Amino acid sequence: MTARILVVDDIPANVKLLEARLVAEYFEVLTADNGPDALAICERTQVDLILLDIMMPGMDGFEVCERIKANPRIAHIPVVMVTALDQSADRVRGLKAGADDFLTKPVNDLQLISRVKSLLRLKTLSDELRTRAETARNIGIEDVLRLGEGRLEEGAHVLLVDGRANSQERIIRALKPIAEVTAMSDPQAALFEAAESAFELVIVNSNFEDYDPLRLCSQLRSLERTRFLPVLLITEQGADEMTVRALELGVNDYIVRPIDGNELVARCLTQIRRKRYNDRLRASVQHTIELAVTDALTGLNNRRYLDNHLSVLFKRSMVRGRPLSVLITDIDRFKTVNDTYGHDAGDQVLKEFASRIRSTVRGADLACRYGGEEFVVVMPDTPADVAAAIAERLRAAVESMPFTLRDTGHALNVTASFGISSRIDAVETADQLIKQADLALYAAKNSGRNRVVAAAA
Repeated sequence: MTARILVVDDIPANVKLLEARLVAEYFEVLTADNGPDALAICERTQVDLILLDIMMPGMDGFEVCERIKANPRIAHIPVVMVTALDQSADRVRGLKAGADDFLTKPVNDLQLISRVKSLLRLKTLSDELRTRAETARNIGIEDVLRLGEGRLEEGAHVLLVDGRANSQERIIRALKPIAEVTAMSDPQAALFEAAESAFELVIVNSNFEDYDPLRLCSQLRSLERTRFLPVLLITEQGADEMTVRALELGVNDYIVRPIDGNELVARCLTQIRRKRYNDRLRASVQHTIELAVTDALTGLNNRRYLDNHLSVLFKRSMVRGRPLSVLITDIDRFKTVNDTYGHDAGDQVLKEFASRIRSTVRGADLACRYGGEEFVVVMPDTPADVAAAIAERLRAAVESMPFTLRDTGHALNVTASFGISSRIDAVETADQLIKQADLALYAAKNSGRNRVVAAAA
């Protein structure tokens, strides 16, 4: 894993020490000796992670971190505060300023590198989601980068896996202001609960006498349903080996006993905020995908999706020797509807027509808007006679009930023509299948409309 890391410290010896450790791990290192220079570097070049000293003249590390997290263009950069301060109040202040972690000087080499690599893995995931989400036209970039603002007032759902009842009580009490906590002492039951319920954070206490807590952490990362669920590990003082191993397994954060309640709350809020941020990014990505393959007016798949998916279905039909049929339908005299009642009325007819297609075709069939008033239904594993019966059923569903305009209440009698084709030996490509169905539709139009015509074998 390679990345560009910015080291910010006003003491040159500290900068050189951190730089040497990071370069040895093949990271690219940038340096700054004050807050304003650090902010300027972040603005003008790509930075993947910041190691930030707190005690600096002028603008201290807390203010630098606050400014980074307040700037939508750079707020996604992980910040690790590195300082000689080791008071819990200082850690809490740093975390509340938006820091992703807090390391105390002298920095343990293993924890430093493990924490850096862990945060970089998380940033890689977020960066991929951000890149895709930025293409979504329904959400501007400013909205995407501020997804978490104002949402932490909503209570979180946290799963606590702890082998001792008295420590469960203390943790539940500490988190009561921000979260509803479900406490469990059986790790395997907790794994099932995490997979089945909508938690935003799992806290794993390492106080089990006969169970390795890292086993549960590993299982949480292995399951599809919990792969992106944040995990916070509670460890003993001096348990460096366990901490490093936990970070390598994908644990997001850790806290050392004895637990300071304020620090626990701050670390939990950091993880919950990041999860909500990434959840919104994933939702934005999913919406972008849906926009790319869905017709905005009717909600059916669009022609782009049809072109790609029909090719897949056609090849599958060829390989398996199974039938495949295609239906193309066109609303009869649709231009008259637009000319007489307006385009809003035409849109209402198109949406209702799509709704009748959805209610008539089978679940395995693929219904798409082909363009204008033309629609296509692809029917896998469907021979020509069954396709003709489905087309006739849809034709009757269109003709049998008038289309009522929402604004005027006017009822329109609408009919449609249908052309169908099926894959036979002479049809070698998906384009030929579509072309034959289109020719059959043309024949249906020419022979009087409101009918189903099958392509000649």
